Amino acid sequence: MTGTRVLVLNSGSSSLKYQLLDMSDSALLAQGLVERIGERTSRLRHTPAGGETRAQDGPIADHDAALKAVAAELDRDGLGLDSPELVAIGHRVVHGGQRFTEPTVVDDSVLAEIERLIPVAPLHNPANLTGIRTARALRPDLPQVAVFDTAFHTTMPESAARYALDVATADAHRVRRYGFHGTSHAYVSRATAKLLGRAPKDVNVIVLHLGNGASASAVRGGRCVDTSMGLTPLEGLVMGTRSGDLDPAVIFHLMRVGEMSADEIDTLLNKRSGLIGLCGDNDMREILRRIDEGDEQARLAFDIYIHRLKKYIGAYYAVLGRVDAIAFTAGVGENAAPVREAALAGLDELGIRVDGGLNAVRADGARLISPPAARVAVAVVPTDEELEIATQTYALVGKGGPEST
Repeated sequence: MTGTRVLVLNSGSSSLKYQLLDMSDSALLAQGLVERIGERTSRLRHTPAGGETRAQDGPIADHDAALKAVAAELDRDGLGLDSPELVAIGHRVVHGGQRFTEPTVVDDSVLAEIERLIPVAPLHNPANLTGIRTARALRPDLPQVAVFDTAFHTTMPESAARYALDVATADAHRVRRYGFHGTSHAYVSRATAKLLGRAPKDVNVIVLHLGNGASASAVRGGRCVDTSMGLTPLEGLVMGTRSGDLDPAVIFHLMRVGEMSADEIDTLLNKRSGLIGLCGDNDMREILRRIDEGDEQARLAFDIYIHRLKKYIGAYYAVLGRVDAIAFTAGVGENAAPVREAALAGLDELGIRVDGGLNAVRADGARLISPPAARVAVAVVPTDEELEIATQTYALVGKGGPEST
């Protein structure tokens, strides 16, 4: 096998995000996004490396048409999907259950298992399946590799993965803590070790993936030992539209007293809670702007968000026993300096401090924002889930691709 290119596909219910990478040096060759698939207002935005973004507007009927449109754009750049340089297509799959603990070449049995997991990932796995099936039809000769969001968290001990439910009931319905954002947590934990000049096996890291969806993980020596999301991405931190941790009896209360249906409560907790439920905005930039203007509702939402985040930092410090670094990543984690400052304020006794000047600087690339003498390093590490998927895919089918940072 002489090719070194990997196409990464992240299929949503009405979108297709993609990157084409050359794994000989992890170079990004092209990237883009197809939005509103199945609507009259579909749009494809394609950007070749070093080139101008091209936009294509007009109806794109389905994912098959979307991938063919992407292939045509790549062909215009001399990067066509029929190139012998392309060795595999890597797919983000949100839920892999307990079976899939590593990247997996897709065959019919793998597809069947991903489909069987739809009840625990109804919003994500169907779209991921569509992307895989579309790519298989277009290039049946190429290995299609599924990289699972849950895989990184399968190293959690049973004490962290199990809920305190009747064991027979939990096992019968596959109820346990799976965790999500695994490709991001894997990438960022290793990138943090590299930033410190140490091997991942020697470093304990608390990773804080803070975007519209948010999760935390405790990583000991490169292996996840706990994470904040559970059976679904609803558990854990306060998020843009999700409640995070909640007394389960709230659901029964809303059913009995509020006369709400299961579907209505599902919508409430996943789409109308979190920051947007607390103050009407789920964009941290807008919330911080409102706080600057004296908006008390925005301030309360921010304080609740920070309080939950700080609780998880403390909990994972206790789980790990020794913490070498705390890493912030994703949209909020990488860009919202006030969130980083507030989340770590008052933790000096734990060896955790933020340098105000370093924290305020906006910069590309991984960087430290803690004082040089701090016992626990605090880092900002831009995540790269597509590179992580490509790296895992190439390592599986490319006979030992380069190691991810």
